[in-house]
Amino acid sequence: MQASPRELLVKMFEAAIESAQPGHCIPRHLPSPGAGKTIVIGAGKASAAMAQALEKSWAGPLSGLVVTRYGYAVPCERIEIVEAAHPVPDQAGLDAAQRIMSLVSGLHADDTVICLISGGGSSLLPLPLDGITLEDKQLVNRALLASGATIGEMNTVRRHLSAIKGGRLAAACHPARVVTLLISDVPGDQPCDIASGPTVGDPSTCADALAIVKRYGIALPAAVREVLESGRGESVKPGDERLARCETRMIATPQMALEAAAAVAREAGVTPYILGNAIEGEARDLGKAMAGIARQVAEYGQPFAKPCVMLSGGETTVTVRGQGRGGRNVEFLLALGLTLEGRAGIHALAGDTDGVDGQEEIAGAVLAPDTLERAWGLGIKPADSLQNNDGHGFFGALGDSVVTGPTLTNVNDFRAVLVLE
Repeated sequence: MQASPRELLVKMFEAAIESAQPGHCIPRHLPSPGAGKTIVIGAGKASAAMAQALEKSWAGPLSGLVVTRYGYAVPCERIEIVEAAHPVPDQAGLDAAQRIMSLVSGLHADDTVICLISGGGSSLLPLPLDGITLEDKQLVNRALLASGATIGEMNTVRRHLSAIKGGRLAAACHPARVVTLLISDVPGDQPCDIASGPTVGDPSTCADALAIVKRYGIALPAAVREVLESGRGESVKPGDERLARCETRMIATPQMALEAAAAVAREAGVTPYILGNAIEGEARDLGKAMAGIARQVAEYGQPFAKPCVMLSGGETTVTVRGQGRGGRNVEFLLALGLTLEGRAGIHALAGDTDGVDGQEEIAGAVLAPDTLERAWGLGIKPADSLQNNDGHGFFGALGDSVVTGPTLTNVNDFRAVLVLE
């Protein structure tokens, strides 16, 4: 292996991100033009880049509006790009959602709607049901993010508080043809969980949402509880006639990203093993478990011979207990490092492919055998950092943060544990 362990890990991460760039994925998945007008709508961290790629490949007339995260806009000529807040929604997102619903009202059967959806769309399309305020949604969103709920559970709640998610956007487009192009950032690649499924039927119910709220002890504003308990927040179900002309096309997924990283490892002479693209659970618990597997590989050559790299994706959770600058990927790495106790020959990288781990403009970090020793040398106690959910503070002080800037895509988290000796 000619590259250093850190260089190889970063190269694998970059390959994973590159595999999901809209410029590669969009052109081959575009529908043929219809007889009527073509309207482009969408939301997500990758939606602006998706719109730009679509414009470059679409010869005919089109117009539209997509909303993306602040700092993620790219120039388009025919599609308007609006920026809004993520992960907690703001007024700009609400205004954009209202405008998108207006754009698709009154369409005809010969019209085509191309919907560009990627991770982050839930927060970027905050259109509350009647009786619920934006402030209510912000409170619920913050509580969900801090609760330890999975992304699927969070989106189940969100779908039942929204006037645009859970198939409602597609229903508003009826009777036009709707083609949704999806970049998946969720475990399992379920369309109803990507941006909370604005253009697909939702099999979950208000009762399911209430059960999740109860499970995590989330206090609901009175108006939100009324919507769920009354059933007024019920979403559009699979089989609804308004969804009959809707089609979804998955154009980039976590699995594709892991396979791209695996190819880089093979080229470097390191055997890759993809452990799963949809791994969930508490980030620190997964870190401890992966440390145990890495030790077994290093010491006994089981279940894999070294040199090897174990790759995984998915979306872990963090139950926030401290006041630190958290992030599920750096929490995973900190727990991994503490459990490895500086074991020689084991290196790791974990990062979010959108470039933002938690609420920091930092993708993730790298871990080396000397990480703990260097931290102690600076007077930093790694166990205290983990207890305080301060992964970004920990790795930032060591100069081991991975900063990509806006990647303009999102296929969830990327984890690589490299065992060399």
